Amino acid sequence: MAIDCMHSMPHPPKHQQEESPFVFDASLLSHQPNVPSHFIWPDHEKPAIHVPDLQAPFIDLGGFLSGDPLATMEASRLVGEACRKHGFFLVVNHGIDSNLITHAHSLMDDFFELPLSQKQRAQRKTGEHCGYASSFTGRFSSKLPWKETLSFQYSPDTKNSPNLVKDYLCSKMGKEFEQFGKVYEEYCEAMSNLSLGIMELVGMSLGVGKSYFREFFEENNSIMRLNYYPPCQKPDLTLGTGPHCDPTSLTILHQDQVGGLQVFVDNQWHSVTPNFNAFVVNIGDTFMALSNGRYKSCLHRAVVNSKKTRKSLAFFLCPRSDKVVTPPCELVDNLNSRLYPDFTWPMLLEFTQKHYRADMRTLDEFTNWLQQKH
Repeated sequence: MAIDCMHSMPHPPKHQQEESPFVFDASLLSHQPNVPSHFIWPDHEKPAIHVPDLQAPFIDLGGFLSGDPLATMEASRLVGEACRKHGFFLVVNHGIDSNLITHAHSLMDDFFELPLSQKQRAQRKTGEHCGYASSFTGRFSSKLPWKETLSFQYSPDTKNSPNLVKDYLCSKMGKEFEQFGKVYEEYCEAMSNLSLGIMELVGMSLGVGKSYFREFFEENNSIMRLNYYPPCQKPDLTLGTGPHCDPTSLTILHQDQVGGLQVFVDNQWHSVTPNFNAFVVNIGDTFMALSNGRYKSCLHRAVVNSKKTRKSLAFFLCPRSDKVVTPPCELVDNLNSRLYPDFTWPMLLEFTQKHYRADMRTLDEFTNWLQQKH
């Protein structure tokens, strides 16, 4: 039985109010003239009306992918420059089939335009990071994001889990989602390969060699997320995603042409203009720890609008579960002491799922939590 949307019960008795959970039903809420209080953000965090466009660095991967040593050195230099400053850049000539990207975007409607009761077949359980989530209604009661998501795991380990994505989606949504699963399996494989290439450039830029981080992430256990931001009649009151740094290692995002991504650079928010031919790349907290703080985790958020649904595809590169996140010895010396304790990715994931809502302080709070535990 589908859970009723919260606005369908205007004045329930107090005891029902406390006991009845609510969900974000986009088919109803996107047409409401008023935004429920759970989704209204504090004044100092509400989106500004006029936000300048970010003059983001475009890094051409064409020469790197074809083995040109000079082009590779230049791409590595630009990656390092961006990661030291704000942890954010865009890549073009990345080699990903444009038809695959288009297909991955178009298939999102097949899931998110289903009735709520059908989407809830893939409902994300409390404390888990995979499945369907209608905002964060199951976890929080204020500053809720105006969005729906569908998340699933991906691993390039074809021996033990050859069809991980397809099998997961079919197990939740039925056999009719087999083609849906195949497309996102292919998309995840392409993103994993692209992220490993970017890690080669990152390794070169940090002076630890081309293969160091590629080998560290080769057997990754990553997360794919489909983001769906429906229209909001009062977009100036809420956010699609609140300000945060990704707790993962590296994020590769492809946004549609609607726009809504904003990055905090030079003490102000900037809009990132959509570009079909480019992927948005940003450093996350896990890699910030892995680089011993040399590279910055990128602070960003998403805004919504009153006219169009916005969609984005986010691939979060994560290390294999048993890999210890510890910086290479080249990045630790008398001038650069250890900033963060050793940890594994599942430890940080558990912290963000059960103990802390990810924001711009996640890594510091996680460090304090680890130290208190020990």
